[in-house]
Amino acid sequence: MKKILLLFVAALVSTVCFGQAKKPTIMVVPSDAWCSKNGYMTVYESQGVRQSIPDYKKALQENPDLLLVISKMGEIMADRGFPLKDLGAVLRSIENNAAEESVTMSKETGDVIAESPLDKLKKSARADIIMQLTWTVNKTGPKNSITFNIQGLDAYTDKQIAAASGTGEPSFSAEVPLLLEESVIAHMDNFAGQLQSHFDDLFENGREITLSCRRWSGSDVDFETEFDGEELGFLIEDWLAANTVQGRFSTVDATENMMLFEQVRIPMVAPNGRAVDARYWANGLRRELESKYGIDAKLTVRGLGEAIITIGGK
Repeated sequence: MKKILLLFVAALVSTVCFGQAKKPTIMVVPSDAWCSKNGYMTVYESQGVRQSIPDYKKALQENPDLLLVISKMGEIMADRGFPLKDLGAVLRSIENNAAEESVTMSKETGDVIAESPLDKLKKSARADIIMQLTWTVNKTGPKNSITFNIQGLDAYTDKQIAAASGTGEPSFSAEVPLLLEESVIAHMDNFAGQLQSHFDDLFENGREITLSCRRWSGSDVDFETEFDGEELGFLIEDWLAANTVQGRFSTVDATENMMLFEQVRIPMVAPNGRAVDARYWANGLRRELESKYGIDAKLTVRGLGEAIITIGGK
C-alpha cells in the first residue's frame, strides 16, 4: 500500500512539473509602430544594408509610461500563470556581455555572418513568445480611453500566434496603466488561451526553425560531393528526416553551394531533459558531418530560430 501511495505521489509530482514546464515564457515589448511613432528607433548596418530597429533602452529611459505599461501587462499575464522576462533586465544583461565578439567569423577566411541587435535581444531573453504592444490615448473632453493592439509572436519564427485589440470605455482616469488594464482585461483570457494552444502544439508537433547549409568558397567539398555513392545534400536530408519530429521539414532550395530548409520541426526537450533550441539541435548535424564524413563545419545562429552550418572549415 505504501509503495502504491509513493508511486501515486511521484506520478502526481511529475504531472504537475510537466504542466508547469509547458507554460511559455513571454517578454513584453513596445511594438515597432509605437517606437517609430514616439521617436525610439535606431539605424544599424548589416552586410551593407541599413535597417531600423526599436531602441528599447532609450524608450525605457525617456518614457515613464512605457515601464509602467510593461509592468502592468506583466502583472496581468502573471495572474494567468505565464512567466515573464523583463525587458529592462534583458537589456542590462546584453550590456554586461558587451565584451563578447559582436560578429562571428571564419578562422580561415575572415568571412562573417551578421546578427542584428534584435536577434541578440531574442537570444538573450530566450523567451518563447514576444508580446508586442501598441497603444494610443484618446481624449474626449475630460475623459480618456485607450485603443490597444497586442500581438503574440513566436520568438523563433516571428509568426503571429495570438492577437487582441480594442478600445476601452472612456474614463476620467489619466493614468495610462490603469486605462490599459481597463481596456485589455476582457480580452486577456482569450489571448492567453491562444498562446497556450500554440505552445501545446509545439510540444506535440515540435518547434519550428530554419536551417541553412552553406560552404566556404575555398572548400573542396560541396553538397553534390558523393560519400559511399550518395550526394552530401541527400545525406543531410536523411539526417533531418531522422532527427525532426515526425520527419517534418521542407527543402526550399538546394544547389551545390547551399541548402535551405524551412518549417523544420525540432523537439522541445532533448532525451536528457535539456530544452532544445536551433543551436543545440543543429550541433547534432555538425557532429555528424565531422565524425562520419570528415567534414569540418562551423555552426552559427541568427536569433533563436535560425541555425547556419557552413562546411569546409571553422
